[in-house]
Amino acid sequence: MIYGPEHQEIIRSLSKFIDQEVNPYVDEWEAEGQFPAHDLFKKMGNQGFLGVCKPEKFGGMGLDYSYSLAVSETLGRINCGAVPMAIGVQTDMATPALALHGSDYVRENFLSPAISGDYVACIGVSEPSAGSDVAGIKSSAKKDGDDYIINGQKMWITNGIQADIMIMLVNTSDGPMHSSKSLIVVPMDTPGITVARKLDKLGMRSSDTAQLYFEDVRVPQKNLIGEEGLGFTYQMQQFQEERLWAAGAGLYPMEKTINDTIDYTRSREAFGKPLLDNQYIHFRLAELKTELELLRSLTYRAVAEYMNGDDVTMLASMAKLKAGRLGREITDACLQYYGGMGFMNETPITRQYRDGRLWSIGGGADEVMLGIICKYMETLPQKRRG
Repeated sequence: MIYGPEHQEIIRSLSKFIDQEVNPYVDEWEAEGQFPAHDLFKKMGNQGFLGVCKPEKFGGMGLDYSYSLAVSETLGRINCGAVPMAIGVQTDMATPALALHGSDYVRENFLSPAISGDYVACIGVSEPSAGSDVAGIKSSAKKDGDDYIINGQKMWITNGIQADIMIMLVNTSDGPMHSSKSLIVVPMDTPGITVARKLDKLGMRSSDTAQLYFEDVRVPQKNLIGEEGLGFTYQMQQFQEERLWAAGAGLYPMEKTINDTIDYTRSREAFGKPLLDNQYIHFRLAELKTELELLRSLTYRAVAEYMNGDDVTMLASMAKLKAGRLGREITDACLQYYGGMGFMNETPITRQYRDGRLWSIGGGADEVMLGIICKYMETLPQKRRG
């Protein structure tokens, strides 16, 4: 995929925004353990960055998904993984189903303010006993008059401390697990919602991540997204955009890590010559660069087919799998070439090493991606009938 002039304009505008409004403050936010989501999202919303692919009727630009890829790649220029991830939750993880399946009521009241940056959104899927096993969630919503009464808990929720709304996956019936779930918009100031704790993470330090409890939380039934019982299906569709976004967002940080390592090993001498002159190092960097370009091609192909209306579940899973594993491989190898400096927090690669580890876990662990790929390859063992 080759970006056209319109893509390049968005890339230039967003890059300038990052240079002025984000990167100068990243170190401060990382030290504080949280970035000001409302302030930053409002600035981004004012420039249209939170709704490039969302309907114009609700404040978006109405562009195709290639523009979302351009945004995700450009967000990789931020000097940490946490802030791009939090933005991606808003644009490509919490709101795609809302935009595609929501009624005009929920889109006017929840999607529009998310696009404008007036609302911070989070996605409520994972639970303490159901991370990658989405079908195993226990949270429930029971009808009572015109409302749902929600009970349960959610875990590892990015933006969970600052969020105004949660797109929450809950059980709305006792039927088969894949047809018993629904997506509901839950305003986070509703009585009965408790932030149990802010989670202390290995990386992604400047994004807030929460464990949340829901006790008799009353939400209007008109906050339902689409049809009741189709929440699992909507979430699986939503995962396609999440995984494509994740693959795209990793491209620039990986490339920068390789280039920074080239610069460092060229300037650093050992045993009378630059480290880069060691064949093992420059050959290894060539291999990593080759793998990165293969990931780029796979990601672009998956996005092109997604825009064509094709089912890209397998390709998106492959891209997500490769992005997570390659990110780990690149940062681990390059950190080694920094020697002792690679173990110092003052060296940017240490942050990338910590932040990048999540890519193989969040949005579906590597093993889940492998299972999906095997399903499409028809190599999974068949379930035995009792």
